[in-house]
Amino acid sequence: MPGDEAPAAASDEAADILQFKIWLKGLSPMIWRRVQVSEDATLRELHGIFQLTMGWEGIHLFSFDLRAVRYGSHELGMRSPDESLGDLQLRKGARFAYEYDLNIPWDHEVRLEDRFQIQPRRHYPYCVDGHGACPPEDCGGPAGFLERRDASYSCEAFDDLTRMADFINEVVLKERFELRRDTDLMEELRDVLERMQMREAWKGRPFARKGVNDALKKGEHLELMHQQW
Repeated sequence: MPGDEAPAAASDEAADILQFKIWLKGLSPMIWRRVQVSEDATLRELHGIFQLTMGWEGIHLFSFDLRAVRYGSHELGMRSPDESLGDLQLRKGARFAYEYDLNIPWDHEVRLEDRFQIQPRRHYPYCVDGHGACPPEDCGGPAGFLERRDASYSCEAFDDLTRMADFINEVVLKERFELRRDTDLMEELRDVLERMQMREAWKGRPFARKGVNDALKKGEHLELMHQQW
């Protein structure tokens, strides 16, 4: 797509491109992303790429669990994530775990879907596609996210929506402009609006592939990968 590609030098010696699918465990519908990364990238860089593409903020510790070896934040006493993906010699179909925020963990499963040569004019890393909004940080893990998401569709939520719609109907369609001078009513509607905005925030950060690829081009994942090191 226009805007997703940029000139990139390719040669017979160029590193392979690895295509990963990453998804959050314990959530339905599934929240997932598909990314393409050079095998020259390190696990630390892959952490930054996952953070950016999923929608996380890089404010917690992380770890990879791969072949019974754990790589991650040095605070955890794990092996350094500065090892390159090429050195790991991953085979197509290989799966491993990626964990973020180890207090109330977000467990991700990662699968190497494909391996191919660099495509001319494509900038890497590259997000191919994805689905689902990223949960908010510090919302209580999967259980807390699901509880808040369900609350967004509760009877109280629909009551608030109906109350706001009734007000708009009275003022806009029936032209009862005097209602805007009712201080008690306006205070009630402000409370309704705050609850509606809070529930909307509970749904998480929406996924936008173009925005993700623009951020990858700018190298924002390189900042995220160092947040907790």
